[in-house]
Amino acid sequence: MTGQKAAVERREARVCAGRLRIGFRVVGSGPGLVYFQAGGPAPCPLLDRLAEDFTVHVLELPGTSPGDPYAVRELDGLWDLVLACEEALRALELTGAPAIGHGFGGMLAAEIAACYPEAFAKLVLVAPLGLWLDETPVADWMAAAPTELPRLLFADPEGPVARAAVTPPDDPEAAITAASASLWATGCVAKFIWPIPDRGLAGRLHRIAAPTLLLWGEQDRLNPVVYAEEFARRIAGSVVKTIPECGHMPQWEQPADTHHAIADFLS
Repeated sequence: MTGQKAAVERREARVCAGRLRIGFRVVGSGPGLVYFQAGGPAPCPLLDRLAEDFTVHVLELPGTSPGDPYAVRELDGLWDLVLACEEALRALELTGAPAIGHGFGGMLAAEIAACYPEAFAKLVLVAPLGLWLDETPVADWMAAAPTELPRLLFADPEGPVARAAVTPPDDPEAAITAASASLWATGCVAKFIWPIPDRGLAGRLHRIAAPTLLLWGEQDRLNPVVYAEEFARRIAGSVVKTIPECGHMPQWEQPADTHHAIADFLS
């Protein structure tokens, strides 16, 4: 690690007959890699590590791109989003790159890989949503009180990582802007998965052809680790790795271990 943050650029692709712009934040240098975040453009310590070896393209979920909050209205549902993202990948010549997806981003990456088996060379799914077990339901984090979120997201909800993630900026105006952006991003995600993040992915996972790593925090209280085996038995040849001492955000709580697992798999 150099300790220096990678410079951020942006790329866009016009899709859906020109009606929609799909944006990507681009960091690093090297072979292309696509990163599907769980929601809005929150900082992620894993990205700087990945940027040392890859040109990382971080998808901006429609509605979360700067200056384009209503883009999400161009999409009627999850299938429109899958088609739009695949079209953007082709337009930017990212088809065949490895991909990483976390949470809802993992669900989206899995849907793309299932519908387009050639989309990704390798696939890393970090606690992906998309399956549902009545006996072990995914937590409804969208309805959770802000004070409850750290317990759902982090193994140590009182620890420094959790506190840093939920502490607003000191500047009042920046704090309002950040809170508004987070709330809007949650609404954009909700359009595709609320109230239950099950859109039939279980019946499509068998179509994924890319070698797949399923990465989970052992103390995930939002999307329990039991779902790792549910994904694994549906994706042929997939590998499960759990990261101790972290919850739903292993890239935050254990960035070094998470990066090591991903780098080893992608090498």
